[in-house]
Amino acid sequence: MPNFCAAPNCTRKSTQSDLAFFRFPRDPERCRIWVENCRRADLEAKTSDQLNKHYRLCAKHFDPAMVCKTSPYRTVLKDTAIPTIFDLTSHLKNPHTRHRKRIKELTEEDIRKIKERRLASSVEQLASKKDAAEDGTTTNEDEPQLSTEEKAFREYLRSLFEVVVMFGKQSIPLAAVKASEAELKSDNFQALLDYRMNAGDEALKKRFEATAVNSEYLSANQQSQLLDVCENTVREEMLMEVRESRFFSLVTGDLVEFANEKHLPLFLRFVNQQNVLREEFLDFVPFDGDEPALVERLEAQLTDRWGLSMEDCRGQAHKATGISTTKMKAVAVLLMEKYPLALHMACSHMALNIHLANSLPFPNVQVVMETLRRIGAFFKSQLTQDELENAVSTHYQKNEEKGAALIQACGPGWTEQHSVFDVLLDMLPPLLLCMNSIRDNEDRKFAAFVVADAYSIAETLADFEIIVTIVILKNVLTFTRAFGRNLQGETLDVFFAANSLTAVLHSLNEVNDNIDVYHEFWYEEAVSVATVMEIPVKVPRLFLRKQRAADVGEIQAEPYFKEYVTMPVIHGIMQEVEDMFSETNLKALKCLSLVPAVMGQMKFNTTEENYADVYRNDLPNPDTLPAELHCWRIKWKHRGKEVRLPTTIHETLQLPDVKFFPNVNSFLKVLSTLPVLKLEDNKSDTASGRLQAYLDSMPAQQWNKSLAMLNVNTHVKHDLDVMVDKYCRLYPEDDFISKTLC
Repeated sequence: MPNFCAAPNCTRKSTQSDLAFFRFPRDPERCRIWVENCRRADLEAKTSDQLNKHYRLCAKHFDPAMVCKTSPYRTVLKDTAIPTIFDLTSHLKNPHTRHRKRIKELTEEDIRKIKERRLASSVEQLASKKDAAEDGTTTNEDEPQLSTEEKAFREYLRSLFEVVVMFGKQSIPLAAVKASEAELKSDNFQALLDYRMNAGDEALKKRFEATAVNSEYLSANQQSQLLDVCENTVREEMLMEVRESRFFSLVTGDLVEFANEKHLPLFLRFVNQQNVLREEFLDFVPFDGDEPALVERLEAQLTDRWGLSMEDCRGQAHKATGISTTKMKAVAVLLMEKYPLALHMACSHMALNIHLANSLPFPNVQVVMETLRRIGAFFKSQLTQDELENAVSTHYQKNEEKGAALIQACGPGWTEQHSVFDVLLDMLPPLLLCMNSIRDNEDRKFAAFVVADAYSIAETLADFEIIVTIVILKNVLTFTRAFGRNLQGETLDVFFAANSLTAVLHSLNEVNDNIDVYHEFWYEEAVSVATVMEIPVKVPRLFLRKQRAADVGEIQAEPYFKEYVTMPVIHGIMQEVEDMFSETNLKALKCLSLVPAVMGQMKFNTTEENYADVYRNDLPNPDTLPAELHCWRIKWKHRGKEVRLPTTIHETLQLPDVKFFPNVNSFLKVLSTLPVLKLEDNKSDTASGRLQAYLDSMPAQQWNKSLAMLNVNTHVKHDLDVMVDKYCRLYPEDDFISKTLC
């Protein structure tokens, strides 16, 4: 059974934290003082024995000087310890969160008695210190009493954790790649320990000086224990900030494979106590099982293990690709059924058009999207990029202006842009020319695996079905391109994007109503591109085989592609746009008019109160919201001429006087967590970007979940002593030594 903290407004429990939990004392007088300081009226009628048996307080409510470690893995309180650190006010800001730990209101008589008792206690402590000083027997009771062996063991652990943290920061794999079957390169962890000992690390020398030269210093299991402690310590630092901020959004990345098992990267977005929007990488979640199982796993991770509440989740975004897309869409729906305010939105890290194309479950579309990802990875090398630019120049030698524009457009990251399908369609002929040139490899400057990749990509591009799919995607997604670009723009752009959705859906519906006309034009465009690339216009061979097997007359190419490509794509895009931008989602985005610059653009004629019902329960004083919003508008409408209107949520939250508008302040913090809004910080240094950089820095067989966590979160403070304490509690020294000596 986990221990729950009895303090008001404290939700910690022993399964979520490495904090020590302490029983109420059996001594009636001391127990009475504990209850009095807790301000729990419901505990006053209980006896000291009942309280000692059933109630606990966590270490956060005691002055650190009152908490001592009698051994590396045992924490105790001083005999005179009294809890003095309590949160007695946060429930006032969120009245709907009140629970059974009701706080007692003090009378004047209660306050007088407490003051008298504290004064008497202070006099006694002063007298005892004076007596101790006269006797010359002062001791530092705050220092835990450790034996020489225990101190040496802690220094040894500290050295090990320094090594582990360095591995994470520098993206160094634990084990080196095999040189050959007969010869293995030295284990990186072992090699670095040797280096530190040679450099004079006494703690490591004492531990391993008698160890055989060819023996293993630490087993794989012991290394795993060290990594787990490091990872959990860093994660707990971030989770403390998330708990303090309360509201968060859930963001998942593309699948990552460890030891042949697929995992889902999990990020949380929140506004910290400094009112700065953060998005942090927290963990990898196993991806196996069906959709309900994955939802249950996500809930367990967030609530049972991390101590968060899914009731406080205000958004979700899933950067899924390939076959995982359909599964993650189902997960999003299940989460919203259980938690309606966990709004499913587009992710700010991914262009909307790419997200929409990824969401289509059709095999031909998925082949196009997978080929796009392969093309993006293929041209990361400068050698292949140069070859592509030569092919563009060759193909467009009669139109140098367009060639130069395409070379400019196909720079790094072009396969992730809003206009990717427009660029891809213009690039198809030179792309195929480039791939064929690399396949020939006349100068022998490309490695065999590069040639093999070029051959595979060329075979895909030389398929008329793929060309038709690219043309259809380009033309349909033209209607959402500006809308998607605005969603990733500034706050004002996002606000106007939310108000332009009706026009986007109207355009898509107009295409759908006149699908015959539009398809005819698009099909002719695809035939024209195929003619330039010398690719035959034909129905896919697999479909023809099925037709013959069913003894059905052969279908012509144009009606086939209308029925199996154009119509499914337009219907799929329309449905996804409607799902991603539901009425509730649009209400949330329209609340961005709280930002003063948006208010000013709307001539201060905004109606946020019409949409505020979405987050009414998140506000400290919802009944006063209309009056507060009126004051908020008046404040900015009648500002001085020299006062600039803040343009973003971040700027607005940094204003010193926003605290005088508690509802607006809370409103903005909740809105800020929505995953569709871009991060204020440098976009190139996002947690998802750092994770991808780690994965790109080494072969897949050397990836390590714990080291990835440390590498992505190098900015998070880490305390080696905390890691040592945690390790000593989880893995006592005697057990560790026996494992090491075996």
